[in-house]
Amino acid sequence: MEYLLFEILIAAHIATGTAGAITVWVPILGRKGGETHRRWGRVFTVAMLVTGSLAVCMSVFTLIDPMATHPHLVGRFDAGFIRGIFGWMMLHTGILTINLAWHGWLVVRNGRRREKSREWRNLLLQPLVMLAALNCALQGLLIDQPLMIGIAFVGIATGATNLWFLYKPNPGPMDWLKEHLKALVGAGISVYTAFMAFGSVRVIPELALNPLMWAIPLATGVSIILYHWRRIDAQVRARQSALPRHAPATVR
Repeated sequence: MEYLLFEILIAAHIATGTAGAITVWVPILGRKGGETHRRWGRVFTVAMLVTGSLAVCMSVFTLIDPMATHPHLVGRFDAGFIRGIFGWMMLHTGILTINLAWHGWLVVRNGRRREKSREWRNLLLQPLVMLAALNCALQGLLIDQPLMIGIAFVGIATGATNLWFLYKPNPGPMDWLKEHLKALVGAGISVYTAFMAFGSVRVIPELALNPLMWAIPLATGVSIILYHWRRIDAQVRARQSALPRHAPATVR
C-alpha cells in the first residue's frame, strides 16, 4: 500500500513537472508583459508549487522507509545513501522549488510595493529553505556525497538573495522585475534538474550523481537570467537617457 501511494505521488509529480517544464518556455521566449505571458506564467507557477509539494511528500516517504519506496535500487545502494539522495536532498529541492515559485509570483504581482511581498508565507520560506540546505549539506558530509553539499549552496543563496531584495535599503526601479525573472527561471532550473538527475535513476541510477546532469540545467538557467537582466538594465538606461535634462542656468 505504501509503495502504491508512493508510485501515485511519482506519477503526479512527473505530470505536473512536465507541465512546468513545457510552459516555462512560453514566458521566457514570448513577448513580455502581455496576457499570454501572464496566463502561462500563472500556469507554470501553479505547476511548480504542486510539483515542489509532491517532491516534499515523496522525500518524507523515502526518509521513513527508503528501501520500500525504492525497490529498484535494492542491491545497488544502501539505505543511508537512498535516504540521503532521495530523502534529504529531494526535501531540499522540493522546498527550494516552492520557495522560488511563490517568491517569483509575489514580486511580480506586487511590483515596487515590496512590503506586500513580505507576507508571512514568503518570509517563512526563506529561513526554511536555508535550514533545508544546511541539513542537506550535513547529510552529504555524513554519507560522503559532495553533490549534496554543492546543491545546498543554491538553497542558501536563494534564501539570502530573496531576503536581500525584500529588505535592501535602496532598490532599483526594476529590481522587482529582475527578482521575478531570477526566481521563476530558478524554479524552471529545478524542474529540469529533477528530470535529468532524479529522473535518470529510473534508467541509469549512476547518472543521478553525475555532476553534468546537474550542471546543464543550472548553466542554461543562469545564462537566461543574466541575458534578461542585461536587457532590463539596458531598458532602464535608455529610459533615463530619454528623460529631459535641466538646462544650465543663464548668467545675466
